[in-house]
Amino acid sequence: MGRRALPLLPLLLALLAPGAALPAPSASRALHRMRGPSSLAARHAVDKKFSTHYFPQKIDHFGFNLGKTFKQRYLISAKHWKKDGGSILFYTGNEGDIIWFCNNTGFMWDVAEELKAMLVFAEHRYYGESLPFGADSFKDPKHLNFLTSEQALADFAELIKHLRKAIPGTRNQPVIAIGGSYGGMLAAWFRMKYPHMVVGALAASAPIWQFEDMVPCDGFMNIVTTDFRKSGPNCSDSIRKSWDVINHYGSTGTGLNWLSDNLRLCSPLKTPQDLQHLKEWMTETWINLAMVDYPYESDFLQPLPAWPIKEVCQHLKNPNVSDSQLIHGVFQALNVYYNYTGQAKCLNTSETATGNLGSQGWGYQACTEMVMPFCSNGVHDMFEPHTWDLKSYSDECFKQWHVRPRPHWIRTLYGGKNISSHTNIIFSNGDLDPWSGGGVTKDISDTLVAIVIPEGAHHLDLRSNNAFDPLTVLLARSLEVKYMQQWITDFYNSLAKQD
Repeated sequence: MGRRALPLLPLLLALLAPGAALPAPSASRALHRMRGPSSLAARHAVDKKFSTHYFPQKIDHFGFNLGKTFKQRYLISAKHWKKDGGSILFYTGNEGDIIWFCNNTGFMWDVAEELKAMLVFAEHRYYGESLPFGADSFKDPKHLNFLTSEQALADFAELIKHLRKAIPGTRNQPVIAIGGSYGGMLAAWFRMKYPHMVVGALAASAPIWQFEDMVPCDGFMNIVTTDFRKSGPNCSDSIRKSWDVINHYGSTGTGLNWLSDNLRLCSPLKTPQDLQHLKEWMTETWINLAMVDYPYESDFLQPLPAWPIKEVCQHLKNPNVSDSQLIHGVFQALNVYYNYTGQAKCLNTSETATGNLGSQGWGYQACTEMVMPFCSNGVHDMFEPHTWDLKSYSDECFKQWHVRPRPHWIRTLYGGKNISSHTNIIFSNGDLDPWSGGGVTKDISDTLVAIVIPEGAHHLDLRSNNAFDPLTVLLARSLEVKYMQQWITDFYNSLAKQD
Protein backbone atom coordinates (compact mmCIF):
# COMPACT_ATOMS: atom_id res chain seq x y z
CA MET A 1 0.00 0.00 0.00
CA GLY A 2 1.15 3.54 -0.63
CA ARG A 3 1.71 6.22 1.91
CA ARG A 4 -1.11 8.46 3.04
CA ALA A 5 -2.27 11.17 0.68
CA LEU A 6 -0.83 14.62 1.10
CA PRO A 7 -2.44 15.86 4.35
CA LEU A 8 -4.41 19.02 3.70
CA LEU A 9 -5.13 20.21 7.24
CA PRO A 10 -1.50 20.74 8.39
CA LEU A 11 -0.68 22.50 5.12
CA LEU A 12 -3.79 24.61 5.43
CA LEU A 13 -2.75 25.66 8.93
CA ALA A 14 0.73 26.45 7.63
CA LEU A 15 -0.73 28.65 4.92
CA LEU A 16 -2.78 30.45 7.54
CA ALA A 17 0.28 31.12 9.69
CA PRO A 18 1.30 34.77 10.24
CA GLY A 19 2.70 36.22 7.06
CA ALA A 20 1.34 33.45 4.85
CA ALA A 21 -1.33 34.11 2.27
CA LEU A 22 -4.09 31.67 1.40
CA PRO A 23 -4.50 31.08 -2.33
CA ALA A 24 -7.10 33.71 -3.11
CA PRO A 25 -10.44 32.97 -4.72
CA SER A 26 -9.47 35.29 -7.55
CA ALA A 27 -11.85 36.68 -10.12
CA SER A 28 -12.74 33.91 -12.53
CA ARG A 29 -14.73 33.43 -15.72
CA ALA A 30 -18.48 33.07 -15.73
CA LEU A 31 -18.87 29.32 -15.72
CA HIS A 32 -22.28 28.71 -14.25
CA ARG A 33 -25.73 29.67 -15.42
CA MET A 34 -27.12 32.62 -13.48
CA ARG A 35 -30.55 31.88 -12.07
CA GLY A 36 -31.30 35.55 -11.58
CA PRO A 37 -30.27 38.63 -9.62
CA SER A 38 -30.86 36.78 -6.34
CA SER A 39 -28.14 34.20 -7.08
CA LEU A 40 -25.54 34.11 -4.33
CA ALA A 41 -22.62 32.77 -6.36
CA ALA A 42 -20.13 35.49 -7.18
CA ARG A 43 -19.00 35.03 -10.75
CA HIS A 44 -16.56 37.11 -12.78
CA ALA A 45 -15.83 36.82 -16.47
CA VAL A 46 -12.44 35.72 -17.75
CA ASP A 47 -11.67 35.80 -21.45
CA LYS A 48 -12.25 32.29 -22.84
CA LYS A 49 -11.48 32.98 -26.47
CA PHE A 50 -10.09 30.03 -28.35
CA SER A 51 -9.55 29.04 -31.95
CA THR A 52 -10.92 25.81 -33.41
CA HIS A 53 -8.78 23.50 -35.52
CA TYR A 54 -8.94 20.05 -37.13
CA PHE A 55 -6.15 17.53 -37.55
CA PRO A 56 -6.28 14.46 -39.82
CA GLN A 57 -5.86 11.37 -37.63
CA LYS A 58 -5.53 7.79 -38.78
CA ILE A 59 -8.61 5.79 -37.94
CA ASP A 60 -6.33 2.92 -36.92
CA HIS A 61 -2.93 3.80 -35.48
CA PHE A 62 -1.93 0.20 -34.93
CA GLY A 63 -2.58 -1.42 -38.31
CA PHE A 64 -0.86 -0.86 -41.62
CA ASN A 65 -3.56 -1.67 -44.17
CA LEU A 66 -6.17 0.95 -43.38
CA GLY A 67 -5.04 4.38 -44.52
CA LYS A 68 -8.31 6.22 -43.83
CA THR A 69 -8.33 9.35 -41.69
CA PHE A 70 -10.82 11.52 -39.86
CA LYS A 71 -10.73 15.11 -38.63
CA GLN A 72 -10.03 15.42 -34.91
CA ARG A 73 -11.24 18.72 -33.48
CA TYR A 74 -9.09 20.61 -31.04
CA LEU A 75 -9.16 24.06 -29.45
CA ILE A 76 -6.27 26.41 -28.71
CA SER A 77 -5.94 29.49 -26.52
CA ALA A 78 -2.55 31.23 -26.61
CA LYS A 79 -3.43 34.50 -24.86
CA HIS A 80 -1.00 33.95 -21.97
CA TRP A 81 1.48 31.68 -23.75
CA LYS A 82 5.12 32.73 -23.79
CA LYS A 83 7.74 31.31 -26.12
CA ASP A 84 10.37 32.02 -23.47
CA GLY A 85 9.91 29.64 -20.54
CA GLY A 86 6.34 28.79 -21.40
CA SER A 87 4.41 25.54 -21.23
CA ILE A 88 1.52 23.71 -22.87
CA LEU A 89 -1.45 22.46 -20.85
CA PHE A 90 -3.04 19.67 -22.86
CA TYR A 91 -6.58 18.59 -21.95
CA THR A 92 -7.10 14.92 -22.75
CA GLY A 93 -10.68 15.03 -23.96
CA ASN A 94 -13.21 12.56 -22.66
CA GLU A 95 -16.69 11.30 -23.50
CA GLY A 96 -18.34 14.40 -24.91
CA ASP A 97 -18.19 17.62 -26.88
CA ILE A 98 -14.79 19.25 -26.32
CA ILE A 99 -16.22 22.77 -26.15
CA TRP A 100 -18.35 21.70 -23.18
CA PHE A 101 -15.27 20.36 -21.38
CA CYS A 102 -13.32 23.48 -22.32
CA ASN A 103 -15.99 25.65 -20.74
CA ASN A 104 -16.10 23.49 -17.60
CA THR A 105 -12.35 23.28 -16.95
CA GLY A 106 -11.81 26.76 -15.57
CA PHE A 107 -8.71 25.71 -13.62
CA MET A 108 -6.68 25.68 -16.83
CA TRP A 109 -7.84 29.17 -17.74
CA ASP A 110 -7.17 30.43 -14.22
CA VAL A 111 -3.54 29.22 -14.15
CA ALA A 112 -2.61 29.91 -17.79
CA GLU A 113 -0.97 33.27 -17.07
CA GLU A 114 1.01 31.98 -14.08
CA LEU A 115 2.38 29.04 -16.09
CA LYS A 116 2.83 31.08 -19.31
CA ALA A 117 0.76 28.36 -20.86
CA MET A 118 -0.84 27.62 -24.16
CA LEU A 119 -4.10 25.76 -23.61
CA VAL A 120 -4.97 22.87 -25.91
CA PHE A 121 -8.25 20.95 -25.63
CA ALA A 122 -8.24 17.77 -27.72
CA GLU A 123 -11.53 16.08 -28.57
CA HIS A 124 -11.80 12.33 -28.03
CA ARG A 125 -12.53 10.27 -31.15
CA TYR A 126 -16.20 9.33 -31.63
CA TYR A 127 -17.39 12.32 -29.58
CA GLY A 128 -18.46 15.82 -30.52
CA GLU A 129 -17.41 16.48 -34.11
CA SER A 130 -14.53 13.98 -34.15
CA LEU A 131 -16.40 11.13 -35.81
CA PRO A 132 -14.18 8.66 -37.72
CA PHE A 133 -17.02 7.51 -39.97
CA GLY A 134 -19.11 10.65 -39.90
CA ALA A 135 -22.84 10.15 -39.47
CA ASP A 136 -22.33 6.39 -39.88
CA SER A 137 -19.93 6.09 -36.92
CA PHE A 138 -22.53 4.41 -34.68
CA LYS A 139 -24.63 2.62 -37.31
CA ASP A 140 -22.38 -0.41 -37.70
CA PRO A 141 -20.62 -2.07 -34.71
CA LYS A 142 -17.68 -2.76 -37.03
CA HIS A 143 -17.09 0.98 -37.26
CA LEU A 144 -16.79 1.15 -33.48
CA ASN A 145 -13.84 -1.22 -33.36
CA PHE A 146 -11.54 1.82 -33.28
CA LEU A 147 -13.20 3.39 -30.23
CA THR A 148 -10.62 2.50 -27.57
CA SER A 149 -8.51 4.34 -25.03
CA GLU A 150 -5.35 3.15 -26.82
CA GLN A 151 -6.44 4.75 -30.09
CA ALA A 152 -7.43 7.96 -28.25
CA LEU A 153 -4.03 8.19 -26.55
CA ALA A 154 -2.32 7.69 -29.90
CA ASP A 155 -4.45 10.55 -31.28
CA PHE A 156 -3.17 12.80 -28.49
CA ALA A 157 0.43 11.81 -29.18
CA GLU A 158 0.11 12.48 -32.91
CA LEU A 159 -1.59 15.81 -32.23
CA ILE A 160 1.22 16.95 -29.92
CA LYS A 161 3.78 15.97 -32.57
CA HIS A 162 1.85 18.04 -35.08
CA LEU A 163 1.62 21.07 -32.79
CA ARG A 164 5.36 21.02 -32.15
CA LYS A 165 5.97 21.18 -35.89
CA ALA A 166 3.20 23.60 -36.77
CA ILE A 167 3.56 26.23 -34.02
CA PRO A 168 6.95 27.97 -33.82
CA GLY A 169 8.29 28.04 -30.27
CA THR A 170 6.57 24.90 -29.03
CA ARG A 171 9.17 22.33 -30.04
CA ASN A 172 11.19 22.64 -26.84
CA GLN A 173 8.43 23.35 -24.35
CA PRO A 174 7.05 21.04 -21.65
CA VAL A 175 3.56 19.60 -22.11
CA ILE A 176 1.39 18.70 -19.12
CA ALA A 177 -1.63 16.43 -19.54
CA ILE A 178 -4.77 17.44 -17.64
CA GLY A 179 -8.11 15.68 -17.46
CA GLY A 180 -11.06 14.92 -15.23
CA SER A 181 -13.04 11.70 -14.74
CA TYR A 182 -12.45 9.49 -17.80
CA GLY A 183 -10.33 12.35 -19.13
CA GLY A 184 -8.32 12.13 -15.91
CA MET A 185 -7.79 8.43 -16.48
CA LEU A 186 -6.54 9.25 -19.97
CA ALA A 187 -4.22 11.95 -18.61
CA ALA A 188 -2.65 9.45 -16.20
CA TRP A 189 -2.41 6.71 -18.82
CA PHE A 190 -0.97 9.18 -21.34
CA ARG A 191 1.89 9.97 -18.97
CA MET A 192 2.39 6.22 -18.41
CA LYS A 193 2.33 5.26 -22.10
CA TYR A 194 3.93 8.36 -23.65
CA PRO A 195 6.30 9.78 -20.99
CA HIS A 196 8.39 11.40 -23.73
CA MET A 197 5.36 13.44 -24.80
CA VAL A 198 4.28 14.95 -21.46
CA VAL A 199 6.39 15.84 -18.43
CA GLY A 200 3.54 15.08 -16.04
CA ALA A 201 -0.19 14.70 -15.62
CA LEU A 202 -2.97 15.99 -13.39
CA ALA A 203 -5.55 13.21 -13.17
CA ALA A 204 -8.58 14.65 -11.38
CA SER A 205 -11.30 12.27 -10.14
CA ALA A 206 -9.73 9.51 -12.23
CA PRO A 207 -11.04 6.05 -11.18
CA ILE A 208 -8.19 4.07 -12.75
CA TRP A 209 -8.79 1.24 -10.26
CA GLN A 210 -12.57 0.96 -10.68
CA PHE A 211 -12.10 -2.36 -12.43
CA GLU A 212 -12.55 -6.02 -11.59
CA ASP A 213 -10.69 -7.30 -8.52
CA MET A 214 -9.02 -3.94 -7.77
CA VAL A 215 -11.59 -2.28 -5.48
CA PRO A 216 -14.81 -3.58 -3.85
CA CYS A 217 -17.78 -3.23 -6.18
CA ASP A 218 -19.90 -1.64 -3.43
CA GLY A 219 -17.56 1.26 -2.66
CA PHE A 220 -19.16 3.62 -5.17
CA MET A 221 -22.71 3.26 -3.83
CA ASN A 222 -21.48 3.47 -0.25
CA ILE A 223 -19.96 6.89 -0.91
CA VAL A 224 -23.14 8.14 -2.58
CA THR A 225 -25.11 7.00 0.47
CA THR A 226 -22.68 8.68 2.86
CA ASP A 227 -23.11 11.97 0.99
CA PHE A 228 -26.88 11.83 1.47
CA ARG A 229 -26.61 10.66 5.06
CA LYS A 230 -24.37 13.61 5.92
CA SER A 231 -26.57 16.11 4.10
CA GLY A 232 -29.77 15.57 6.05
CA PRO A 233 -31.21 13.54 8.94
CA ASN A 234 -32.80 10.34 7.67
CA CYS A 235 -32.30 11.38 4.04
CA SER A 236 -30.63 8.15 2.91
CA ASP A 237 -33.12 6.11 4.98
CA SER A 238 -36.00 7.79 3.15
CA ILE A 239 -34.53 6.93 -0.23
CA ARG A 240 -33.86 3.34 0.87
CA LYS A 241 -37.49 2.97 1.96
CA SER A 242 -38.82 4.53 -1.24
CA TRP A 243 -37.90 1.49 -3.36
CA ASP A 244 -40.35 -0.79 -1.52
CA VAL A 245 -43.06 1.84 -1.82
CA ILE A 246 -42.41 2.23 -5.55
CA ASN A 247 -42.45 -1.54 -6.01
CA HIS A 248 -45.72 -1.77 -4.10
CA TYR A 249 -47.47 0.83 -6.25
CA GLY A 250 -45.85 -0.56 -9.38
CA SER A 251 -47.39 -4.00 -8.88
CA THR A 252 -50.74 -2.94 -10.36
CA GLY A 253 -51.91 -0.91 -13.31
CA THR A 254 -53.72 1.50 -11.03
CA GLY A 255 -50.57 1.93 -8.95
CA LEU A 256 -48.48 2.62 -12.05
CA ASN A 257 -50.91 5.36 -13.03
CA TRP A 258 -50.73 6.79 -9.51
CA LEU A 259 -46.91 6.86 -9.60
CA SER A 260 -46.95 8.47 -13.04
CA ASP A 261 -49.27 11.22 -11.84
CA ASN A 262 -47.60 11.88 -8.50
CA LEU A 263 -44.09 11.89 -9.91
CA ARG A 264 -45.39 14.00 -12.81
CA LEU A 265 -43.66 11.87 -15.40
CA CYS A 266 -43.69 12.95 -19.03
CA SER A 267 -44.16 9.32 -20.13
CA PRO A 268 -46.69 7.32 -18.09
CA LEU A 269 -45.62 3.99 -16.62
CA LYS A 270 -47.40 1.05 -18.27
CA THR A 271 -45.28 -2.07 -17.87
CA PRO A 272 -42.90 -3.71 -15.36
CA GLN A 273 -40.10 -2.71 -17.71
CA ASP A 274 -41.17 0.93 -17.39
CA LEU A 275 -41.04 0.60 -13.61
CA GLN A 276 -37.54 -0.86 -13.75
CA HIS A 277 -36.45 1.97 -16.03
CA LEU A 278 -37.91 4.48 -13.56
CA LYS A 279 -35.86 3.02 -10.71
CA GLU A 280 -32.68 3.02 -12.79
CA TRP A 281 -33.33 6.64 -13.74
CA MET A 282 -33.84 7.59 -10.09
CA THR A 283 -30.69 5.72 -9.07
CA GLU A 284 -28.66 7.58 -11.67
CA THR A 285 -30.15 10.86 -10.47
CA TRP A 286 -29.03 10.25 -6.86
CA ILE A 287 -25.57 9.29 -8.18
CA ASN A 288 -25.31 12.41 -10.32
CA LEU A 289 -26.25 14.58 -7.37
CA ALA A 290 -23.35 13.10 -5.41
CA MET A 291 -20.99 13.80 -8.30
CA VAL A 292 -21.99 17.46 -8.66
CA ASP A 293 -22.56 18.37 -5.02
CA TYR A 294 -20.76 21.66 -5.56
CA PRO A 295 -20.73 24.54 -3.03
CA TYR A 296 -22.26 27.00 -5.51
CA GLU A 297 -24.86 27.05 -8.28
CA SER A 298 -23.72 25.13 -11.34
CA ASP A 299 -25.02 23.64 -14.56
CA PHE A 300 -22.45 20.93 -15.28
CA LEU A 301 -25.04 18.14 -15.66
CA GLN A 302 -28.19 20.15 -14.91
CA PRO A 303 -28.83 23.65 -13.54
CA LEU A 304 -28.54 23.13 -9.78
CA PRO A 305 -28.42 25.13 -6.54
CA ALA A 306 -25.43 25.29 -4.22
CA TRP A 307 -24.95 22.08 -2.21
CA PRO A 308 -27.82 20.42 -4.11
CA ILE A 309 -27.97 17.29 -1.92
CA LYS A 310 -28.81 19.47 1.09
CA GLU A 311 -31.66 20.95 -0.94
CA VAL A 312 -32.81 17.48 -1.95
CA CYS A 313 -32.71 16.22 1.63
CA GLN A 314 -35.01 19.02 2.79
CA HIS A 315 -37.79 16.95 1.20
CA LEU A 316 -36.70 13.60 2.63
CA LYS A 317 -36.47 14.21 6.35
CA ASN A 318 -38.76 11.46 7.63
CA PRO A 319 -38.88 7.89 6.29
CA ASN A 320 -41.83 7.06 8.54
CA VAL A 321 -44.45 9.18 6.81
CA SER A 322 -47.24 7.61 4.76
CA ASP A 323 -46.40 6.06 1.42
CA SER A 324 -48.07 8.86 -0.50
CA GLN A 325 -46.20 11.50 1.51
CA LEU A 326 -42.88 9.71 0.90
CA ILE A 327 -43.50 9.61 -2.85
CA HIS A 328 -44.41 13.29 -2.75
CA GLY A 329 -41.09 13.97 -1.01
CA VAL A 330 -39.24 11.93 -3.65
CA PHE A 331 -40.92 14.00 -6.36
CA GLN A 332 -39.87 17.25 -4.66
CA ALA A 333 -36.32 15.90 -4.37
CA LEU A 334 -36.20 14.92 -8.04
CA ASN A 335 -37.61 18.32 -8.89
CA VAL A 336 -34.54 19.98 -7.37
CA TYR A 337 -32.36 18.18 -9.93
CA TYR A 338 -34.61 18.36 -12.98
CA ASN A 339 -36.49 21.61 -12.47
CA TYR A 340 -34.33 24.10 -10.58
CA THR A 341 -35.09 26.69 -13.26
CA GLY A 342 -38.83 26.12 -12.83
CA GLN A 343 -39.31 25.61 -16.56
CA ALA A 344 -39.98 21.85 -16.70
CA LYS A 345 -43.64 20.87 -17.01
CA CYS A 346 -42.94 17.21 -16.29
CA LEU A 347 -40.03 14.91 -15.43
CA ASN A 348 -38.39 13.28 -18.43
CA THR A 349 -37.06 9.82 -17.55
CA SER A 350 -35.24 9.48 -20.89
CA GLU A 351 -32.23 11.51 -19.75
CA THR A 352 -30.38 12.47 -16.58
CA ALA A 353 -27.66 14.80 -17.86
CA THR A 354 -26.80 17.30 -20.53
CA GLY A 355 -26.81 16.19 -24.14
CA ASN A 356 -23.16 17.26 -24.44
CA LEU A 357 -22.14 13.89 -23.00
CA GLY A 358 -21.79 11.13 -25.58
CA SER A 359 -23.88 8.35 -24.06
CA GLN A 360 -23.74 6.22 -27.20
CA GLY A 361 -19.97 6.15 -27.35
CA TRP A 362 -19.57 5.57 -23.64
CA GLY A 363 -22.10 2.76 -23.76
CA TYR A 364 -19.87 0.98 -26.26
CA GLN A 365 -16.70 1.67 -24.26
CA ALA A 366 -18.35 0.32 -21.10
CA CYS A 367 -19.07 -2.88 -23.03
CA THR A 368 -15.49 -3.35 -24.22
CA GLU A 369 -12.60 -1.87 -22.19
CA MET A 370 -14.28 0.22 -19.49
CA VAL A 371 -15.90 -2.63 -17.57
CA MET A 372 -16.48 -1.19 -14.11
CA PRO A 373 -18.25 -3.49 -11.61
CA PHE A 374 -20.86 -1.90 -9.35
CA CYS A 375 -23.01 -3.53 -6.69
CA SER A 376 -25.20 -2.63 -3.72
CA ASN A 377 -26.73 -4.56 -0.83
CA GLY A 378 -29.49 -2.25 0.41
CA VAL A 379 -28.08 -2.41 3.95
CA HIS A 380 -24.90 -0.36 3.93
CA ASP A 381 -26.23 1.76 1.08
CA MET A 382 -29.55 3.35 0.16
CA PHE A 383 -30.16 1.40 -3.04
CA GLU A 384 -31.94 -1.80 -3.94
CA PRO A 385 -29.73 -4.90 -3.65
CA HIS A 386 -27.86 -5.50 -6.88
CA THR A 387 -25.10 -8.01 -7.51
CA TRP A 388 -22.41 -7.71 -10.15
CA ASP A 389 -23.12 -10.37 -12.79
CA LEU A 390 -20.57 -10.31 -15.59
CA LYS A 391 -22.43 -12.90 -17.65
CA SER A 392 -25.70 -10.97 -17.80
CA TYR A 393 -23.73 -7.76 -18.36
CA SER A 394 -21.89 -9.41 -21.25
CA ASP A 395 -25.14 -10.70 -22.72
CA GLU A 396 -26.63 -7.20 -22.67
CA CYS A 397 -23.52 -5.83 -24.39
CA PHE A 398 -23.70 -8.48 -27.08
CA LYS A 399 -27.38 -7.78 -27.60
CA GLN A 400 -26.76 -4.07 -28.09
CA TRP A 401 -23.34 -3.89 -29.75
CA HIS A 402 -22.43 -7.46 -30.82
CA VAL A 403 -19.34 -7.30 -28.62
CA ARG A 404 -18.24 -9.02 -25.42
CA PRO A 405 -16.47 -7.09 -22.62
CA ARG A 406 -12.84 -7.77 -21.70
CA PRO A 407 -12.86 -7.06 -17.95
CA HIS A 408 -9.12 -7.58 -17.38
CA TRP A 409 -7.84 -5.71 -20.43
CA ILE A 410 -7.38 -2.34 -18.71
CA ARG A 411 -5.14 -3.93 -16.10
CA THR A 412 -3.08 -5.58 -18.86
CA LEU A 413 -2.76 -2.30 -20.73
CA TYR A 414 -2.00 0.08 -17.88
CA GLY A 415 -0.73 -2.04 -15.00
CA GLY A 416 -3.61 -1.96 -12.54
CA LYS A 417 -2.15 -1.11 -9.14
CA ASN A 418 1.42 -1.89 -10.23
CA ILE A 419 2.27 1.60 -11.44
CA SER A 420 5.11 2.55 -9.09
CA SER A 421 7.62 2.63 -11.96
CA HIS A 422 5.91 5.74 -13.38
CA THR A 423 6.52 9.35 -12.32
CA ASN A 424 4.98 12.82 -12.20
CA ILE A 425 1.26 12.12 -11.85
CA ILE A 426 -1.05 13.94 -9.45
CA PHE A 427 -4.18 12.01 -8.53
CA SER A 428 -6.76 14.34 -7.00
CA ASN A 429 -10.06 13.16 -5.51
CA GLY A 430 -12.84 14.83 -3.57
CA ASP A 431 -14.16 12.88 -0.61
CA LEU A 432 -17.76 13.56 -1.72
CA ASP A 433 -17.13 12.05 -5.14
CA PRO A 434 -18.30 8.43 -5.48
CA TRP A 435 -15.62 7.86 -8.13
CA SER A 436 -12.96 8.40 -5.47
CA GLY A 437 -13.63 4.81 -4.40
CA GLY A 438 -11.83 3.68 -7.55
CA GLY A 439 -9.21 6.40 -7.47
CA VAL A 440 -5.68 6.70 -6.10
CA THR A 441 -6.10 8.25 -2.65
CA LYS A 442 -2.71 7.46 -1.13
CA ASP A 443 0.74 8.46 -2.34
CA ILE A 444 2.47 5.69 -4.26
CA SER A 445 5.85 7.43 -4.46
CA ASP A 446 7.34 10.90 -4.16
CA THR A 447 6.21 11.66 -7.70
CA LEU A 448 2.97 9.66 -7.85
CA VAL A 449 1.05 11.74 -5.35
CA ALA A 450 -2.53 11.75 -4.12
CA ILE A 451 -4.44 14.84 -3.03
CA VAL A 452 -7.72 14.16 -1.23
CA ILE A 453 -10.05 17.15 -1.04
CA PRO A 454 -12.52 17.31 1.88
CA GLU A 455 -15.85 18.81 0.76
CA GLY A 456 -14.87 18.17 -2.84
CA ALA A 457 -17.24 16.63 -5.39
CA HIS A 458 -16.38 15.35 -8.89
CA HIS A 459 -13.20 17.11 -10.13
CA LEU A 460 -14.09 20.29 -8.23
CA ASP A 461 -10.43 21.29 -8.48
CA LEU A 462 -10.67 21.54 -12.28
CA ARG A 463 -13.48 24.06 -12.09
CA SER A 464 -12.96 27.82 -11.98
CA ASN A 465 -12.05 29.53 -8.75
CA ASN A 466 -15.25 30.62 -7.04
CA ALA A 467 -15.88 32.81 -4.03
CA PHE A 468 -17.77 29.92 -2.42
CA ASP A 469 -15.06 27.31 -2.88
CA PRO A 470 -14.06 25.54 0.35
CA LEU A 471 -10.53 26.34 1.51
CA THR A 472 -9.60 22.72 0.88
CA VAL A 473 -9.98 23.03 -2.89
CA LEU A 474 -8.08 26.32 -2.96
CA LEU A 475 -5.21 24.58 -1.26
CA ALA A 476 -5.45 21.57 -3.58
CA ARG A 477 -5.19 23.80 -6.65
CA SER A 478 -2.24 25.63 -5.13
CA LEU A 479 -0.43 22.33 -4.57
CA GLU A 480 -1.21 21.15 -8.08
CA VAL A 481 0.28 24.33 -9.54
CA LYS A 482 3.41 23.91 -7.40
CA TYR A 483 3.93 20.39 -8.74
CA MET A 484 3.44 21.58 -12.30
CA GLN A 485 5.86 24.46 -11.80
CA GLN A 486 8.43 21.95 -10.58
CA TRP A 487 7.93 19.75 -13.65
CA ILE A 488 8.38 22.80 -15.89
CA THR A 489 11.52 23.86 -14.03
CA ASP A 490 12.97 20.35 -14.21
CA PHE A 491 12.27 20.22 -17.93
CA TYR A 492 14.11 23.46 -18.66
CA ASN A 493 17.00 22.52 -16.35
CA SER A 494 17.36 19.24 -18.22
CA LEU A 495 17.21 21.08 -21.53
CA ALA A 496 19.94 23.46 -20.41
CA LYS A 497 22.23 20.59 -19.49
CA GLN A 498 21.89 19.17 -22.99
CA ASP A 499 23.08 22.40 -24.61
